[in-house]
Formats: sequence, C-alpha cells, structure tokens
Amino acid sequence: MKDEILTLLKKEKKLAQETIDELKDIEIHDFAKLVEEVGKSDTEHIKASEISKDLNTEWVGKNLFIFNEVKSTNTVAKFLATNGAENGTVIISEKQTDARGRSGKAWESPEGGVWLSVIVTPNVHYSKLPLITLATGVAVAKAIERTGITSAEIKWPNDIMIHDKKVCGILTEAVTQYNSIENVIIGVGIDANIDVNDFPEELKNGTTTIAEELGRKEDENVLIRYFLEEFEKIAIQFNNEEYEAILKEWRKRSYSIGKIVEVREPFNKNYDAYVVGIGKEGALIVEKIDGTLEKVISGECIIKN
Repeated sequence: MKDEILTLLKKEKKLAQETIDELKDIEIHDFAKLVEEVGKSDTEHIKASEISKDLNTEWVGKNLFIFNEVKSTNTVAKFLATNGAENGTVIISEKQTDARGRSGKAWESPEGGVWLSVIVTPNVHYSKLPLITLATGVAVAKAIERTGITSAEIKWPNDIMIHDKKVCGILTEAVTQYNSIENVIIGVGIDANIDVNDFPEELKNGTTTIAEELGRKEDENVLIRYFLEEFEKIAIQFNNEEYEAILKEWRKRSYSIGKIVEVREPFNKNYDAYVVGIGKEGALIVEKIDGTLEKVISGECIIKN
C-alpha cells in the first residue's frame, strides 16, 4: 500500500524524488496526512471550490481530496480510512490507471469521467453490504436524472444503464478489523464526458456517456455535487433502517426485473432464469425453468433479452 501511495505522490509532481525516497521511513500516520495535503490541490477539470460552493450536504463531501492520477480511488480511500479519515470523506481522481470492478474486472477510467470513492462508517452487519450497493445505485441514477436524462436504470447489482448501455459501475468494499466492519468504501465510476470512440473495441457497443446522451458535455464538478447530495439523502435513509423505501426507489428504476438472464454464481453451474424481483436483503429473486425460486446473492446475471 505504501509503495502505491508513493507512486501517487510522484505522479502528482508535488515532491522531488529525493523527498519521496526519504518518505519511505516516516510513520504511516504522518504519511497519510501528507497524502491529504497533496489532495487539497485542484486539477485541470476537478475543482473543490466548484463542488463545494453549492453543496447541500451535512457530512458527505465536506472533506475532498483530489488527484490527477491514481491506480484506484478505492485504494487511496482504504488507506486514508485506516488512518483516521472522517465519515463522508471523498477521494476523486482525474483518471485511474488500475481500477477494478466486481470480480476483479478492469474498469477503463480515462480523463473526462467521474472517478470517486466515498468513505462511510455505517454501523451495519455484513449482510447489509449488498443494500449499500443498491442504495448507491439509486443515488447515481437520481444524480443522472438531475442532468436531464430521464432513462437511467439500475442493473443488478452495481451498474447504471441508459438505453441498454452501461454508463456507471459501483464497487463496494468493506474495511474490517477483528471481524467487524470499520469502514465501507464505495467506489463510483461514471462515464461523463468521455468520447465513446476512445474505449477499447470490445466496450464501445455496450457503453454510453452522459455527454453522448445529453448531446453536450456536463460539468463534472456539478455531476459530482449532484451525486454527493443524493448519496447523503439515501445514506440517511439507510442509517434510519428505511430499507424498504430504498428498495422501492430501486425497483422503480430496475433494468433487471422482468428480464431473462443467465445466472453465473461462484461454485455453481450457470442457469437461465426470469428475474421476478429484489429481496429485502438485496438479493435478486429469479424463477428457474422448473418454476422454483432462487435468491441470487453474488455473481452475475447476464441479460439474454
């Protein structure tokens, strides 16, 4: 972890190589403070003042750390979370060089996107982690709706779709200690103002961007502000255990319900099924060919129609 953070500092070009070499021996807590200091500078497109000036939140995004380039905002967030970062701290980067989605899949993160992670400290059991991902999906969809796009849908468990194409992915990771959850890191990647033609060939047909859908670019700072505001609203609901209200909003925007899918679960054979709904714990409810109902807790559901 420390080597990765040193690489971050080097790429930010805020410190000389000689200074970076000396940092290898400093205490980890002081090291975290240095990373926070480096993250207080704006980048070409992401400006803390632009995000904060009209930000209507109580605790989400009050601490913003912005970088030009990191391997993964989730990695930086985990590092800061284990070294005292406050609840609601947000890490943003112009681009990511080694971002990962669910199951370790690579996530393209060039300039022009919104790549961020939120540190939260919910007092929850492991069983509630899937609901955090679903709640974040609702927050992203609502943020996108505020740009004027009315067709954002949520594909279980962690993708946002517009007109059958992916525009956003979500990755939720728990930071644990002594068998308890200390923090939850929520990574969000939105294809905002990227040119679809810049994506690898295998991703072009299944990917869209906010700019593509709007016919114009959307200010990334405004989009981040929209998300942070919607995230705090739904986080308050989550903390108040208003899970059914969250699921109601998710169902209204569901891309998965009513579709035939191929279910791919770890250690199980793949099978086709019809998506019936979502359970109160966040599992997808599917009906198999033989009429039996199954709960899909992890894995993938590949849309077949």
